Amino acid sequence: MIHNVTKKNTYFDSVTLMLFSSNLEEIEGVNQAAAMMGTDHNKVLMQDSGLLKKEAVSDVTANDLIIGIDAENQEAVDQALQTLEDQFANKSSSKESATKTFKTFDQAIKENPDANLSVISIPGRFARSEVMKSLKKGLHVMLYSDNVSLEDEIALKDYALENDLLMMGPDCGTAIINGVALGFANVVNRGNIGLSAASGTGLQEVSVIIDKLGGGISQALGTGGRDLKEEVDGRMMLFTLDALANDDETEVIGLISKPPAESVMKKIVDKAAKIKKPIVACFLGGNPEVFKGTNIIGTTNLEEAAYTLVKTAAGEKADALTNSPLYQKTDEMLEYVNEGKAPYVRGLYTGGTLAYEALLLLDEKLDGVYSNIAIDKRYDLKDLQTSKENTILDMGEDYFTEGAPHPMIDPKQRADRIIKEAKDKDTGIILLDCVLGHGSHDDPAASIVKAVEKVKNDRKDIVFIASVTGTKKDPQDLEKTQKTLKDAGVHVLPTNNQAVNFALEVLKKRGVING
Repeated sequence: MIHNVTKKNTYFDSVTLMLFSSNLEEIEGVNQAAAMMGTDHNKVLMQDSGLLKKEAVSDVTANDLIIGIDAENQEAVDQALQTLEDQFANKSSSKESATKTFKTFDQAIKENPDANLSVISIPGRFARSEVMKSLKKGLHVMLYSDNVSLEDEIALKDYALENDLLMMGPDCGTAIINGVALGFANVVNRGNIGLSAASGTGLQEVSVIIDKLGGGISQALGTGGRDLKEEVDGRMMLFTLDALANDDETEVIGLISKPPAESVMKKIVDKAAKIKKPIVACFLGGNPEVFKGTNIIGTTNLEEAAYTLVKTAAGEKADALTNSPLYQKTDEMLEYVNEGKAPYVRGLYTGGTLAYEALLLLDEKLDGVYSNIAIDKRYDLKDLQTSKENTILDMGEDYFTEGAPHPMIDPKQRADRIIKEAKDKDTGIILLDCVLGHGSHDDPAASIVKAVEKVKNDRKDIVFIASVTGTKKDPQDLEKTQKTLKDAGVHVLPTNNQAVNFALEVLKKRGVING
């Protein structure tokens, strides 16, 4: 039986709602449950999963909380509703926390006078005033919020630069400063490689590969996704270049982003020319030939960037990736691939930069790839609920996260999409990332496996391919995660680059593309 409840003008943040939903599903007799804000996307999700009756949403708005419970009997429903009410009454949880909280920023500063950095994650329209408070107190800032106006971003970065402060963001999800991981970050070795990146999972992927290759990170600084656009003019990447150049622990510098605006690229090259330390750049989708004759070593993908950084840091010249200790031959894996006829790849990514890298790699070999981050606007996916031919989805984009947790925090939405893609008879390959580290879900592989188990008997022809962005020291444990996926029949590759290339090998074997 399905039971729905609407609470008008009731707001809880997405992570709190994720915890509410998880607690409901632990109740005996409850098959499935969800508590979500009533955005249009969330209503579609709940209806698709059978948790929301159409008549229950006629007057629901994005400001309302909607609850869906699929239970075996009324007793289970009643217990679930009581559990919800108890959680609403005490959302802070009955468990004691060692974290001390403050009602105001001034109180926090008074209690922590030695603090030199603040992490801010609030709705973007409110971010400017809160960030400015931190900057005026002399604190560096990591701004996780998105939907911050360009005008606000430029004003905040200008003030930060005038006062020799970092203003990482908006939409900065990852940083490692003096060994301290901030946001979504992995537990990596300390070392002599400093990174500056506009992207979060791009920085994670590169830092993790560096760790696996025996290298280490001195600093990993985020700039925010729009920093290299012409309007923002590379303000923070240029500042971080100076910071890494002056950092005694950093001997080699890596730059990671989508291609900068032409005017910003010129400033980066001019700045690099004044820095004596080696610099390796990976501007995904850009032409590395632009760095010929400069002191910047250009690379084409995240794995190549990491490999080149480690070799350079060791005083060696980088050779072909096939000589990397991480390179995995796939001939034997390919022998076990089912001879299915379904022709299309469906990439379901929790990491935006990993999705973009996959899109670039596939686009080189396939006749167009549809996406919500399409390179060619002819392949913009209009209906994000329905994939079309070859499709790559960045499920961390606003459409999927409005009123819902980021899929790296709560992988349920991605798991549901795996099941949905498997119902499409044209889906031949499902390509996935699995991102470990601080901030990510405790066991992201479990949700993938649960979805695979539900569909693999009906779709034995689908090839599941994944890469795991993580280290042995991450709380989720890299080796355990890889084994969990492999035991479920997922083909696991060491990097996203290798996972995508294996997907292309499968398509060649099936005759979808030529060698």
